[in-house]
Amino acid sequence: MAITIYGIKNCDTMKKAMTWLQDHDMPYQFHDYKVAGIDRELLQRWCSELGWETLLNRAGTTFRKLPEADKTGLDARKAMTLMLAQPSLIKRPVLDVDGRLLVGFKPEAYEGIGSRR
Repeated sequence: MAITIYGIKNCDTMKKAMTWLQDHDMPYQFHDYKVAGIDRELLQRWCSELGWETLLNRAGTTFRKLPEADKTGLDARKAMTLMLAQPSLIKRPVLDVDGRLLVGFKPEAYEGIGSRR
């Protein structure tokens, strides 16, 4: 089983998710947006599968600090442009388990990962 967790190293939710994976002996690859950015094609696939509304973190500091013009009239294209420019706008973590995507961290959702082993 291949697991990749996408996010930002210093995010508390990321730390909880990575600790959960470690505690359940689930090896993973970590992709840090701050270091490696995010690939347009990958973000497009996520938006197609999950919807840009699911991926855009409107509750975070980065979104709240955006100019009002960037926050209004949001659509898929504008949201993608913002997320590519500032990956901190992507909800965290995004977990890819053999192509199956989970957004956010909820232990009960992660429990389902182990049943696929």
